[in-house]
Amino acid sequence: MKEHTLFSRMKKGCMVLMLAAGMLLGATSGAEAIDFKAKGQWQIAFGVGNAQLNGARNQGRDLFGAMQRFRIQLDAIASENLSGRVWFEIGTQDWGNGNNGGALGADGNNVIKVKNAFIDWLVPETDLKIRMGIQNVYLPNAAGGSNVFGNGDVAGITASYQFTDEVGLTAFWYRPANDNFANSYSRNGVERNNSNYLDNIDLFGVAVPVTLDGFEITPWVLYGMLGRNALKTGDGRKAVWDENGNVRFENQRNRLTTADGHLWSSLLANPGNRWQLGDFGSDRAYSSMFFAGLPIKVTAWDPLNIEFDVNYGYVEGFGKTTVNNYKFRDANGNPLTKRAETKREGWLIKALVEYKMDWGVPGIFGWYASGDDGDVKNGSERMPSLKSNGRFTSFMGAAGTDWYGTSKGSFNEKHTNYAGTWGIGLQVRDMSFLEDLKHTFRVALWGGTNDPSMVKYFESAKDWNIEGDGYEGPYLTTNDNLIEFNLDNTYKIYENLAVNLDFGYIVNCMDQGTWKHSRSWAGGRDNFSQRDAWKVQMTFNYTF
Repeated sequence: MKEHTLFSRMKKGCMVLMLAAGMLLGATSGAEAIDFKAKGQWQIAFGVGNAQLNGARNQGRDLFGAMQRFRIQLDAIASENLSGRVWFEIGTQDWGNGNNGGALGADGNNVIKVKNAFIDWLVPETDLKIRMGIQNVYLPNAAGGSNVFGNGDVAGITASYQFTDEVGLTAFWYRPANDNFANSYSRNGVERNNSNYLDNIDLFGVAVPVTLDGFEITPWVLYGMLGRNALKTGDGRKAVWDENGNVRFENQRNRLTTADGHLWSSLLANPGNRWQLGDFGSDRAYSSMFFAGLPIKVTAWDPLNIEFDVNYGYVEGFGKTTVNNYKFRDANGNPLTKRAETKREGWLIKALVEYKMDWGVPGIFGWYASGDDGDVKNGSERMPSLKSNGRFTSFMGAAGTDWYGTSKGSFNEKHTNYAGTWGIGLQVRDMSFLEDLKHTFRVALWGGTNDPSMVKYFESAKDWNIEGDGYEGPYLTTNDNLIEFNLDNTYKIYENLAVNLDFGYIVNCMDQGTWKHSRSWAGGRDNFSQRDAWKVQMTFNYTF
């Protein structure tokens, strides 16, 4: 065992040395033709806090945590018409955690990742720009980030063309999932394999950016194909035959999880992240998805800045499923079941108004999204999303510091979703009274647009915690409110080194009478315990 471990470490070390040598030799031999440029972002964070809004205890989590994440970007530039990029990420590494290389010896697995790897080129004799490979994508948005697809790394092709200085066109094809479904079975002694069948997600879209003097508008549309098995991994599968001998596969509990979230949670009707993925099957090979947006930015009245965004989303779903009603039970104490539709359709409106002043930028922001109507038979009325990235606030959002390293003191900022909520907030950003020191203060009132009767379909009251098993959150009903406070501070130590000290607090105004009807983890007993959330986090950012 020791020899095997030593051999593995020697093998890993040789691979790293060979990669470094190859890069150096390539840079030397091709120095006349290729210009290499390196960029990086190295971050170390320390945090203390509680990011759970439910539970009398901290539910098995430490209050304090320390983490680090290093990103290195290498651009190989042949000319203004051809270049390539590879972007490595080391981490995130929890200090002391052996699985990701933070423990004694620092020899973890699966620590080095490839975030981006693509080539940029110009079609000869034209102004058509092409990007091919794994790339970071933000769909056009304004006022608080994208609730459809924001800051996501995905493989695909992006083509852009500028007709005039004012009008352009961008078209794309992205493939966020494919060949993740593993399913084999035996029937009458014959082995059969259904792996990688109908398990792709393909997205096609166009955007038309229009830039005028003091005015920007970028209408866009996206059509997607969702394969019947795209949200399943297939482990623990079960094959079911009908009276005609046709087979149907049920893999509902083994759901696809990507680095950027749980797509089954944000695409289908799925409150509480516990619903099945279509118990009764579907003859449909692919379900259709459609998204559209209209972001608008107005700077014509500088120093006044106005942003407005409207989004719509629809996912066809895969027919009926079974849900448990935990409020009502049979004579044996088992929850009653109900048929439900997996279709999901909804909309969202966001707005931001700011006024730039010498000492800072005060502003007001707000949003309103459609919510579930309480009838599970007609699907969900919350807007679906592929990779939400809400940026109005910095505790339940991705505003402020680029990265909140420790989950002990922050929510998962990558996936803050405004579906099923409304909110209004005040902020003063980039206040500066001392050289190299800036402050941003925010206060926001969150509310819900979901019908309170939906709570009885939640397996646990903790499912509306944004830091829970799902990546959608928070799930708020019309009886619930949250009040969020942010104070984010940035001090520039050197030209390339800054430290962020961020404070966050959420006053929990959830309605306990509403959420007591959800099933708890403890044998059906109600364990809903209302609590506030808070964090203090310090992050050191070295960029070059």
